[in-house]
Amino acid sequence: MSRHIDGRERQVCTNCERVLYENPVPATAAVVFDTNGAVLLVKRNVEPKKGQWCLPGGFLEVGETPEEGCLRELKEETNLEAQIDRLLGVYISESAIYKSVLIVGYLVRNAEGFVKAGDDSDAAQFFQPDLMPHLAFVSHCKVLEQALKD
Repeated sequence: MSRHIDGRERQVCTNCERVLYENPVPATAAVVFDTNGAVLLVKRNVEPKKGQWCLPGGFLEVGETPEEGCLRELKEETNLEAQIDRLLGVYISESAIYKSVLIVGYLVRNAEGFVKAGDDSDAAQFFQPDLMPHLAFVSHCKVLEQALKD
């Protein structure tokens, strides 16, 4: 059942009266530049936005920090290992599947390995900022915009 609590309509268990809070799903996005200033993007092979390009990243797992999750997803999707340089920003993105996703964006440095698509990506490729394809997620655009400002 639904009740008005704390200024919002919230779902409440009819048996125990416990409120079911709906929270954003935490995810990360990594910005990786090559030595020529090109940005690493991955082409998604899963919904949402299958077939579109985005920054490497994904959902956090239980027990890992956002930094750990960012580096794990980078490795899974691109085969690169790197180090977190700094936080670029935290953004909320609407999602048709998850309602709301909280994106933690990082600039990463010292990427090592050879780029190879894996996990949720069909391709991984560097693009010059003025020649890159449209990004699938507005939040990724904001993360990248912040990285390009710095």
